[in-house]
Amino acid sequence: MRISPLMKRLSLSDVNGPKNTSVSVSPSGEIVEGSSVTLTCSSDANPPVDKYTWYRKNVTSPKALGQSYSITNISSEDRGEYCCEAENEVGAKISKLVPVNVLYKPKTTSLSVSPSGEIVEGSSVTLTCSSDANPPVDKYTWYKKNVTSPKASGQSYNITNIISEDRGEYYCEAQNGRGSMNSTALMIIVAGKQTSVMNAAVGIIVVVLVLILCLSGLMWFRKKASKSTSNTRDAADDGQGDSSPVYDNVSSMAMTPTAAQTADTDNQDYVHYASVHFSGSKNQEVPLYSTIQLPQPQIQEEDVQYAAVKFSCPSAATQ
Repeated sequence: MRISPLMKRLSLSDVNGPKNTSVSVSPSGEIVEGSSVTLTCSSDANPPVDKYTWYRKNVTSPKALGQSYSITNISSEDRGEYCCEAENEVGAKISKLVPVNVLYKPKTTSLSVSPSGEIVEGSSVTLTCSSDANPPVDKYTWYKKNVTSPKASGQSYNITNIISEDRGEYYCEAQNGRGSMNSTALMIIVAGKQTSVMNAAVGIIVVVLVLILCLSGLMWFRKKASKSTSNTRDAADDGQGDSSPVYDNVSSMAMTPTAAQTADTDNQDYVHYASVHFSGSKNQEVPLYSTIQLPQPQIQEEDVQYAAVKFSCPSAATQ
């Protein structure tokens, strides 16, 4: 222990560390948010206390140094329990905790709804109001927007057998001895029973339509693939049909002239028959036939010549 010149002049019976250390609060009455507060530490010590340190409960670091600790424009965050430590050359002593109670009006007022899901007509709903205040909120009042008179009082508001007329915006007012504060409005939407059934029906219809579209798409793709295969085969068959040669057959036949006929060949009538046949693809037009007869002067004796034309059946490609 360090012995100062003062202690050397004092007898051992007069030397002692700090004792009876205590804290006083000024003003001594209610501490209202926004006001100023001064904490003062006192202690009996010989030699006198040469160091004062201020602490707040549950806060490890010191709040301030000095025999007095002033808090200006105090807020709700400053409330708590405070103590001081008095120290001299002999020892140190910590005071008892002193509460600093800050009074303030309700703040952070909010409301919640239960159940939180869809509210169906005929069901029950509970609205709950909460707020931070000191002293605690002693009165809760419920309002519906655009309705002048209050709907209910109390921290909770129950709506049983809710109907469509109950829908709207609700808010609560929290009040204590220092003031009041309103919560933000909460919209309550009431779904009719028919609406719920309609929503279910619409959902089922949507699912069915999606399935139909999927099946239609699948059938279209299968049909398209089948048609593509058929076109490929037809193209191959057309290629084989086109390779068949195109031919013509022109035939004419006349009887051997007699001696009398040879004498007068200039007066003879000749009838010529021609047949032209084309073999090709299935898109080929029907063959053309022509008969040509040359007009000649009439004579006493006419010889008629006949021609026979033989047609061959078209191949499968022409069908």
